[in-house]
Amino acid sequence: MKTYKTFSEFYPYYLSEHQDRTCRTLHFIGTSLFFVFLMGAFLFHKLELLILCPIAGYGFAWVGHYFFEKNKPATFQYPLYSLLGDFKLYFEILAGKEKLG
Repeated sequence: MKTYKTFSEFYPYYLSEHQDRTCRTLHFIGTSLFFVFLMGAFLFHKLELLILCPIAGYGFAWVGHYFFEKNKPATFQYPLYSLLGDFKLYFEILAGKEKLG
């Protein structure tokens, strides 16, 4: 696998690994739940909800990769860039710059 030195170099690769509609949808659901649990933890002073943030975010994404996209998540080789890619894609979908599927 190529070594990426910047997130700008990495992001086109990230998008190429997220072409399947179901995989993108699962990513979107997982990231949405991440934000719901994060906000809930702070709004309701339930810090135990923070443990659900990575479970929701990565759980849905990994199901998408293994069963629909049929590839290995970039998280294992590029954890920070992959996380940034998840958030960037999420907000690009919300803004209508990227399609959900």
